[in-house]
Amino acid sequence: MSISLTLLGLLEGGPSYGYDLKRAYDESFGHAKSLAYGQVYSTLSRLLRDELVEVDGVESGGGPDRKRYSITEAGRRRIEEWLSTPEKPVAELHNTLYAKVVLAVRSGRDATEVLDRQRGAHLARMRELTRRKVEAEPGEQLVHDYTLFHLEADLRWLELAVTRLEPLAQEVSQ
Repeated sequence: MSISLTLLGLLEGGPSYGYDLKRAYDESFGHAKSLAYGQVYSTLSRLLRDELVEVDGVESGGGPDRKRYSITEAGRRRIEEWLSTPEKPVAELHNTLYAKVVLAVRSGRDATEVLDRQRGAHLARMRELTRRKVEAEPGEQLVHDYTLFHLEADLRWLELAVTRLEPLAQEVSQ
């Protein structure tokens, strides 16, 4: 996920301080990992440099000055472009699991064991996400559903892979 574009999108709701942006990000997107303050401020510096945000006010206090940021018209155009552009599907043929299966077959190891262990890990993760989803807020439920659907697709691939191990063994031994 693009943190800079996400922060830019959060600024569309109105001017905000870095601390408030971090809190809004963590509430909406930080389910697995919260955003570090340093990352927020370095991202805001880049957005400021690229003229996608501007300083909308400075508040002095006991510590460093607090800057309030707002999105510029160029920032609004960039968000509109980003939101209207579909994400590239990430299904790639040569992933780590595929490599493990091929290497297990090539080395004479039992590739079924590799696939079975992976299936077990997927099922355990799916059970955990399903438990967490029951108590989650709607936004977090959507995140869990997204992950569950991807894990389900992976499980279908794992089942199919077991049926293709013999032809794969013949292919890689040639």
